[in-house]
Amino acid sequence: MELIFYYFSESIFRNRLYMPKVLFLIPYPLNSAPSQRFRFEQYIHLLKANNIVPVFQSFIGQETWSILYSKGNLYLKINGFFSGFFRRITLLTTAFRYEYVFIHREASPVGPPVFEWFFAKVLRRKIIYDFDDAIWMAQTGKENFLTKVAKNPGKVNKIIKWSYKISCGNSYLKNHAQEFNKNVMINPTTIDTEGLHFKLKDQNTDEVVIGWTGTHSTMIYLEQAIPFLRKLYQIKEFKLLVISNQKPDFEFPQMKFVKWNEQTEQEDLLAMNIGIMPLADNEWTRGKCGFKALQYMALGIPALVSPVGVNTEIVDHGINGFVCDSEIDWLKHLTDLIDNAQLRSEMGKKAREKIVNKYSVKSNQENFLSLFS
Repeated sequence: MELIFYYFSESIFRNRLYMPKVLFLIPYPLNSAPSQRFRFEQYIHLLKANNIVPVFQSFIGQETWSILYSKGNLYLKINGFFSGFFRRITLLTTAFRYEYVFIHREASPVGPPVFEWFFAKVLRRKIIYDFDDAIWMAQTGKENFLTKVAKNPGKVNKIIKWSYKISCGNSYLKNHAQEFNKNVMINPTTIDTEGLHFKLKDQNTDEVVIGWTGTHSTMIYLEQAIPFLRKLYQIKEFKLLVISNQKPDFEFPQMKFVKWNEQTEQEDLLAMNIGIMPLADNEWTRGKCGFKALQYMALGIPALVSPVGVNTEIVDHGINGFVCDSEIDWLKHLTDLIDNAQLRSEMGKKAREKIVNKYSVKSNQENFLSLFS
């Protein structure tokens, strides 16, 4: 009996001491890119609380990140690119220490999936592959040298095959991943409604502000909305607020640009009365995870979105926002909200309730932790 008790006690002790290490291979430095911040960085405290040890290594270093989307500095960008490869290569000698390797989008932004193959086939590590866009499709930016380098999107399907688990942002991405791997789960992009987006917009304001937030790479979708926003401005008084990492190229009367800042993000968003998320409808945009709408709604700001992908799951038309299928829809529903502060307030409260219940860190924490079980 004493012997049984000894082994039972030792087992409990070992379980308490068991702290699996997870290597996170990420494209950008921590606290810099929205996809990283709202898919896994805000769960770091949860991992630690559950005796899971996260270790992060970004491909792009902080210095390179600071100049990545600016003009010039070609030598520094190339140097930063090769430094990223060097960091990944040196990591291979210590990767055996980690039980899981969590890869967000890709281990390297260019070339074949050499690192992923090595982790999966040589080191036999359990890869958790996470993505929130249709990254198996070619999407090449135009801003600088790095974004013009071939990204080899065909490697995505190979990484999916080799992975232990797949973490997808929505059902469209899940359906694609299941063609190559059956161990796929939806891990939605979520909002920290307690520590980050916790305030509720007061809609009784003197002026009405229609707002949009996003990176420079998604500014093209806002540009597509400018023609009908100009029409609206001719009959309704409002201000357009743009929150981004780069100033827009277009002009608009009564427009305010605010450079994105993590420290002031909540207050900047709260300057909006209405949040918009226009999108073109194609295979790439159907893979998007509705992040803009999630941010607006978490703060009690009704969202107007295009009927693309997961948007129609996030926004309940006429309840916590509007789904706009045409210019006529956009003009009508924007006019309704501009004219009616009470409607904005009622929709905003229901919008926040939806996010808290279905798209918050708290509501998704068990789902996220299951990736590491």
